[in-house]
Amino acid sequence: MSRTRVFSGAPWESKVGYCRAIRAGANVYVSGTAPVDDAGQVLAPGDAYRQARRCLEIIARALEELQCGGPESVVRTRMFVTDISRWEDYGRAHREFFSEHPPATSMVEVSSLVHRDMLIEIEADAVMS
Repeated sequence: MSRTRVFSGAPWESKVGYCRAIRAGANVYVSGTAPVDDAGQVLAPGDAYRQARRCLEIIARALEELQCGGPESVVRTRMFVTDISRWEDYGRAHREFFSEHPPATSMVEVSSLVHRDMLIEIEADAVMS
């Protein structure tokens, strides 16, 4: 089975030893995606909705690079959040992004993420059509 990897250039990829996403056959796996801007800085500290939206935009870019399609190809997401009381903000971004193609999902509260200003990190699994 062939595998194709894409990298975002985030500093954590080389430090930890992972890629942004990998396509294995028809399956695509997107690593935990943090809300960073193009310069690698945390986007919108304190804004749960904007951070969730940014994570999903980065995921969409990885899917596009792997020629996997758009949000409709995502079958599962996992949201790791540092404050579950903001679930509606995270959920609104998720709902808007996936619109008519909602995937299976989980939202789990964690004690912290790699940077103190990050409120959310999202993983995604997709299947190419």
